[in-house]
Amino acid sequence: MFALIQLLVVGFAALTVVYVALSIWSRRVRRARLINEWNDEGREGDRDTYVEDGLRDYDGSLRRKLILGVYVVPILVIGTIIYLTNFH
Repeated sequence: MFALIQLLVVGFAALTVVYVALSIWSRRVRRARLINEWNDEGREGDRDTYVEDGLRDYDGSLRRKLILGVYVVPILVIGTIIYLTNFH
């Protein structure tokens, strides 16, 4: 039982590190894309406002929510492996 708890704690910590890194990376990529759009299209107005509005839209997007799959997919795979090993 202790091994299972240890696996869960260490696994959750590792997945959290991956989730944070992936979230930061994805947000930076989105910010760079918005800045490139601003520069390529020659828009008028404030660039920072355009980028912040785009990032606000990104925060509510499906892509941002899909990053939570970092937690779901490994848990499902490990659960399936444990089930198939023990009960099949």
